[in-house]
Amino acid sequence: MAKFRYSLQNILNIKEKMETQAKQEFGMAQTALNVEIEHLERLKARKREYEEESGGLLQGKLDLRAIEENKEALLKMDSLVAAQCIRVDKAKENVEAARERMAEAMKERKMHETLREKAFEAFLQEENHAESKAIDELTSYTYGQKSRQVD
Repeated sequence: MAKFRYSLQNILNIKEKMETQAKQEFGMAQTALNVEIEHLERLKARKREYEEESGGLLQGKLDLRAIEENKEALLKMDSLVAAQCIRVDKAKENVEAARERMAEAMKERKMHETLREKAFEAFLQEENHAESKAIDELTSYTYGQKSRQVD
């Protein structure tokens, strides 16, 4: 039996490498998103601490300087949280773009694998046809030899 050789195997190999690369990029984008989300959570926790401190400063003896510093810190935290929210949104967009590239790479690889499977099925059919033809020729030759011997 002849060996099956897929003529587009090198393209399939490239598609597999592209899919692997797209998966790695997606993983990196997802990791970056997780880092940005963790940073946002830390900023929000710090802001809550300032808010709790603000409530404590308004109790008992009033320290205007501490109240003013706390107010400025809260305003600064608001701007930091807003900026971090923008970074998180950007990271989410990057993750979605990486997911789309990965899905496209997977689709292309699957398409080439399907083409390879169809080519292999056609190869098997050709092999079976050639084998049947060889058996028929052998049978007719053998039958022809026997009929000559009988005559």
